[in-house]
Amino acid sequence: MPTLNGGYYHDVSAVLITTPMQQTQHFLVKMRGMTPATPHRRIVLGITGGIAAYKAAELARLLIKQGVEVQVAMTDAATHFITPATLQALTGQPVLLDQWQDDKGMSHIHSSRIADAIVIAPATADFIAKLAHGLADDLLSTLCLARDCPLLVAPAMNKQMWSNAATQRNVRQLAADGVTLLGPVSGVQACGEEGMGRMLEAEALAQDILTALSVASSDELAGMRLLITAGPTYEAIDAVRGITNRSSGKMGYAVAQAALEMGAQVTLVSGPVSLTPPAGARVVDVTSAAEMFAAVQQAVPSSDMFIGVAAVADYRVAQPSEQKIKKSDTSLNLQLVPTPDILGWVASQPKAPFCVGFAAESEKLREHATAKRKKKNIPLLAANLAQDAIGADDNELVLFDDAGEHVLPRTDKSTLARALLRHAAMLYKKGNQT
Repeated sequence: MPTLNGGYYHDVSAVLITTPMQQTQHFLVKMRGMTPATPHRRIVLGITGGIAAYKAAELARLLIKQGVEVQVAMTDAATHFITPATLQALTGQPVLLDQWQDDKGMSHIHSSRIADAIVIAPATADFIAKLAHGLADDLLSTLCLARDCPLLVAPAMNKQMWSNAATQRNVRQLAADGVTLLGPVSGVQACGEEGMGRMLEAEALAQDILTALSVASSDELAGMRLLITAGPTYEAIDAVRGITNRSSGKMGYAVAQAALEMGAQVTLVSGPVSLTPPAGARVVDVTSAAEMFAAVQQAVPSSDMFIGVAAVADYRVAQPSEQKIKKSDTSLNLQLVPTPDILGWVASQPKAPFCVGFAAESEKLREHATAKRKKKNIPLLAANLAQDAIGADDNELVLFDDAGEHVLPRTDKSTLARALLRHAAMLYKKGNQT
């Protein structure tokens, strides 16, 4: 069976034709259940005694979902906030509690040797002090001292503890020692106060950890400058109403995150969404198609690859009202005019970047996607059924290029994004070699 960088792709030309919708559904369902391969990565997740320890369970779940093997190590204080049984059930691995769990007392050596990184989340002020001064009086601190892999620390503590001069000295020392600090952020704390010291949320931590792991292991897009659009656009009708769509932006943000993981410099032009931007991306927030077009025009000259994931509104109101249009008993007629063809414009430039388009269809997926790729004259187009993808956390894509059609079976959007980018990187490099 042919493979693409460890992931599966398939020629799916033979389909029983009934109705157009059934044909498309069969076309996508054919290879379900086969997910693209993901490089195997391991981390030790160290949990110390802070109330934010409850977030570690969700963090472990998110990392495992992305194919990361998680080995949990806990301090004694941490077990008062979350039980080892919970973490063992989530990870499928015995939780490390003390260095005498094995018959040779070498848990701290073995665990650090097989890990791609050690992550401490939450890291209390006390544990940060231990790290800064090289103390090793329990399994977790000994494991950190004996490591030969990167150490990532997510501080979590009361705002006064965070701002204390001793803590700040210790944090500066960790940074000088090459330790990566993830957070903290300002927010409401368990004590009822509000300020700096709150641990990052699990989703943001997972993104940062995946980026850190991938920077060390993946260079498929190293040095490349990617311009990505994401989310919907909003075209005003009047002061309170507008034309938009149900795009959540999740796919575009997943592509941006995956590109960062693969070593790219990323500019993300985003329509109105409720998502946390990927750390490390340059984000340009826009509302309308015209604003998105202007942002893209400005960024294209310095981009090697353009990926148009955004669900740009096809039409806008010719003359939107500055005031709210009052309801009446008569019909309301609105003149709609086309919005700019952003992908078409980028692809038509004399020195156009490598272009990847997206097509969200409701039927006749192959027919409409093939026609769009030909019309835009682009090397790669990713298509999906809109009703199966909009707002969902998972998706499935069909990639169309000069070689034919390649199915990326249904899986989470982050995994799909990586598979898409590997395919795009392959075509980009192949094109530059000819």
